[in-house]
Amino acid sequence: MNSAEEDQAMEFLVRVVTDAGAAVAGLCTALGDRLGLYTAMAGAGPMTSARLAELTGLQERYVREWLAAQVAGEYVEYDAANDTYLLPDAHAAVLAYPEVPTYAGGFFTLLQALYATEDSLLEAFRTGSGVGWEQHSSALFSGTAKFFRPGYAGALVPEWIPAMNGTERKLRNGGRVADVGCGYGYSTLLMARAYPRSRFHGFDFHQPSIEAARAIAAEQRLAERVDFQVATAQDFPGSGYDLITFFDCLHDMGDPGAALRHAEQVLADGGSCMIVEPNASADVTANANPIGRALTAASVAVCLPSALAQQGPTALGNHAGEDVMRHLADDAGLHHWRLAAESPVNRVYAASR
Repeated sequence: MNSAEEDQAMEFLVRVVTDAGAAVAGLCTALGDRLGLYTAMAGAGPMTSARLAELTGLQERYVREWLAAQVAGEYVEYDAANDTYLLPDAHAAVLAYPEVPTYAGGFFTLLQALYATEDSLLEAFRTGSGVGWEQHSSALFSGTAKFFRPGYAGALVPEWIPAMNGTERKLRNGGRVADVGCGYGYSTLLMARAYPRSRFHGFDFHQPSIEAARAIAAEQRLAERVDFQVATAQDFPGSGYDLITFFDCLHDMGDPGAALRHAEQVLADGGSCMIVEPNASADVTANANPIGRALTAASVAVCLPSALAQQGPTALGNHAGEDVMRHLADDAGLHHWRLAAESPVNRVYAASR
């Protein structure tokens, strides 16, 4: 290499080492989230490692080591004069409060599951087989629900449903909703709480997620108006739905076209489908940004392998793009299509007959 190439190589090496550091630091973030360390620090002002250990019931030596990593990553500020640590309020909004839209701690929970499937992915790359959603550890299911919940809580009822022409009025008056691929049911329950006159049905092929959703519904005292059943997107029961939702799941299916065809068949007259997909582009160069990078990497680790495991006719990945989705909907009889809303993470489409 000439000197210019050596400089470029060193520059790229720094970038890769930075990425490696972030990958290892993600474990520390997951620990801080699951152990309640960020929650204990949030709004509490400067504190010593001993005080944080006391508040969380953890061993001080481990807590001190964790804090050192947090300072190195600039998540936590350190005052050497007083030997105290501070979680800034702006950082607490991202790491300590699961109920606010800026919370991102759930992503680090699901990383545990992603790294655990590396050997399975090696085999899938060689054979073309898939890695089914159900083959992952429970950290994927709980982490995915935890990651998407704040965004749904912040936008679903105040922004996305009002953007679906006429749907909000139907739900206020008493409508019927199918939430397909509901997972832990957070999206279903958010809608149920907002529209008490409507009836909600959550469907997912994954039995443990349905069991979790039922438990959460009972805890929130919504079980009388919300039911959760094990069913696939191609055969979920019922008809006459005013709204059918697909939250970040259609691209994970082996036959998304069949899912949309079934949805078209069970929609009520004037009903609509809300299709929420990752805000990633079919143009791979357009995804060269932090969110696009996270989404496309997740597609390698989870989305594409999950679809391939179902051995259907179509394996989209999570960045197939709007044109592909629109054509699938049109072929299914959902001829009216528009972008209803958008966020940095999601694009929300309205599709109807």
